[in-house]
Order: sequence, then C-alpha cells, then structure tokens
Amino acid sequence: MNPITRIGRVTLRPVVERAGFTVALGLQALMLFHHAGKRRRSLLQEMYTVGVKTLHVVVFVGFFIGMIVALQVGLQLATFSQQESIGLLVAPMMAVEMSPLITAILLAASVGSAMAAELGTMKVQEELTALEVLSVNTVSYLVVPRVLALTIMSPILAVLATWVGTLGGGVIAVTQLGLSFEGYIHNSIESMRVLGETVPLPKYLYDGLLKSTLFGFVIAVIGCASGMTASNGASGVGRTTRTAVRDSIILVIVLDFYLGKVLLG
Repeated sequence: MNPITRIGRVTLRPVVERAGFTVALGLQALMLFHHAGKRRRSLLQEMYTVGVKTLHVVVFVGFFIGMIVALQVGLQLATFSQQESIGLLVAPMMAVEMSPLITAILLAASVGSAMAAELGTMKVQEELTALEVLSVNTVSYLVVPRVLALTIMSPILAVLATWVGTLGGGVIAVTQLGLSFEGYIHNSIESMRVLGETVPLPKYLYDGLLKSTLFGFVIAVIGCASGMTASNGASGVGRTTRTAVRDSIILVIVLDFYLGKVLLG
C-alpha cells in the first residue's frame, strides 16, 4: 500500500463510511415514521426529555440573546436617531436566524450528545445485537421515536425562544434606548405580519420553523448514527458523543447558510 493510499484509508474512509451510514439511517427513519403510532409511549417520553427538560435552558438563553441583539442593533440605530425601529428588526432576526440556530446548538450539545451516549452504550454492551437477534427492528424501536421527537420539539422550542427573545429586546428598548414597551411590541408584531410570496403565511416565522424542523431532524439522526457506530468500550462511547456534537453543530451552521440563501432568494 503506497503512502497516499494509506493516508486516504486512515482519514477519508472512516468519514465516508460514517457519512453513508448516517444518510442511510436518516432515510430509514423517514420511511418508518408511520411506526410512530405503535411507538407512542417512547415518542412521548422522548418529547418530554427533549422539550420539557431543556425548556428552561432555551428560555434563559433566548431571553439574553434577544437582549444582546437589541443592544447591539439599537446602539447602532441610535447613532442615526432611528432607535424607534428596533422592534422592526429584533423580532425578524430572532425568528429567522437567532432562535433556530441557538436552539439547534443547545439541542445538539444536550439532546444529541445524550442520544449518542445512550445508543453508544447499548452498542458496546451488545444490546443492539441482542435486539436484532430477537428480530426487533432497531431503527423503528430506538431511532424513530428519538428522531421524530426532536423534529417535532425543535420548532416549538425555537418559537418559544423567539417570543422570549423579543421580550428581552423590549427590556433593552425600555431601559437603554428610552422607548415605550407598547411601541416596541407594536413594531415587533407589525414586522411579523409580512407574508411570503410562495406560502401565504408570516414569512419570518415560516422560515424559522422550516429551519428549526430540519435542524432537529439532522441533530437526531447524527446523534443516533454516532451512537450506533460506537466501539471500543467506554472510550468509544465518549469519542462518538464528541463526534455527534461536533458534526451536528458544523452541519447545522452549514445548512443555516444555504437555507438562508434559498429562503432569502
């Protein structure tokens, strides 16, 4: 084996194999979404874990992100005496960009890593092999509830982050820019009434929901795929957990860029 082939085998082959397995697992999960009815108990449990147990973190971070956006944008607008327009900017920015992205990063770090660790532990302890021996479809039994739960709860959490972030921006508008809270909320509501050309729904909210739904699906698939490819005991579980968080965040950021181009175009 020549040096170039050896380097490619060590570096590229694992990446390609992992990417192929992840894509195949995502497609299998999509085709088995109709099994959600018979997995409803697991689905509800996963939705509780994904949504309720991360709710306080999303609310806290979303509130301060809204304050940060309002402070930075408001100070710039104040230099042109246009600080009254802050409500027209914060709500759309939170709905389209900040809330889906921040929520996805939080879910990747907390939920995606937990999925990778859970399934990775089952893999190295050969529990997945035992289920396959018992003729249990592991994708339907383990992956579908997790993927569907995160796909459903991610846009809900993003909408909540948009709401609390807009309120956080209102705090800055009142305390730092000297604006009335009622005027800020009025401008925020007016900015969200812009309808899309293709879909007659509030454009900014629709775009944010589309992004966060896709982000939730991607994070769950990567987390499950990373866990199901774990090996080498406890160290392998830790490695796959780190890989799941890293790959999820990178892919979310890349998708956010391209989705932004498509939706704005």
